[in-house]
Amino acid sequence: MQLFDELKTLGQKHIKADKNAQQSVPSGVWLACPKCKKSVYHKDLGVYITCPNCGYGFRISSRQRLEWLTDSFSEMDQDLQTADPLDFPDYAKKIEKAQRATDLNDSVLTGVAKIGEQEFCLGIMDSKFIMGSMGTVTGEKITRLFEYATEHQKAVVLFTASGGARMQEGIFSLMQMAKVSQAVYAHSQAGLFYLSIITDPTTGGVTASFAMQGDIILSEPHALIGFAGKRVIEQTMHQKIPEDLQDAENILNHGFIDAIVKREDEKKTIVWLLEMNQGKAGEQSS
Repeated sequence: MQLFDELKTLGQKHIKADKNAQQSVPSGVWLACPKCKKSVYHKDLGVYITCPNCGYGFRISSRQRLEWLTDSFSEMDQDLQTADPLDFPDYAKKIEKAQRATDLNDSVLTGVAKIGEQEFCLGIMDSKFIMGSMGTVTGEKITRLFEYATEHQKAVVLFTASGGARMQEGIFSLMQMAKVSQAVYAHSQAGLFYLSIITDPTTGGVTASFAMQGDIILSEPHALIGFAGKRVIEQTMHQKIPEDLQDAENILNHGFIDAIVKREDEKKTIVWLLEMNQGKAGEQSS
């Protein structure tokens, strides 16, 4: 015997009311912060697209970041295109879709930037381009950025954001780790300054190479930093890991990065660090 009409129970009424309310709210007006879990009104994110409660920086495109970061920017190597080395099924279509969505030829934007009187080489990886995955063009663009910086005696500032190596390019993707690392080494040997700024998420081969090779390594608040993902680690170790294991704050506590900087402070921090390291090349050569 059914004692209650299922649709008229208090719980069902609340669920039904919530669904109706959700349908009347335009998509994207309220966002849930993935870190503090609080709901945020989209206008409260501000120009930097950060959570007003915990400071987490929502994932943004490279061109969004460029708007508030630099005073001028001249793009490099925007015509490079992947040759699809493995002839991976539907990979070309995936690339074309990402290119239309981001206005980039691959997962990193590179060029020469200026903030005030400071001119430097800038790279910004884009998590909206196949999750910032590292392909052959990604590695080539970053390598050329460091080579240009070495030739013209400029500092490099690189914002990282990546899900790791791009599986559609197999071993060719993994080889970019060594190629970029060699360019970073040559830049360092020339006595030039490299600032790495880690954003959410930075994982895989990018973390295992150039993201962690900066003279100074900064991170945005609550950025996920690691090599393997949480699920892979737990499956390998057969035990649960702490929720904050790969958070920037925990990484800082264990000495793998130098500081955590909020987005609104990044511009002035970059200028200050560039000014502090301006004479590095000349001092080494003398």
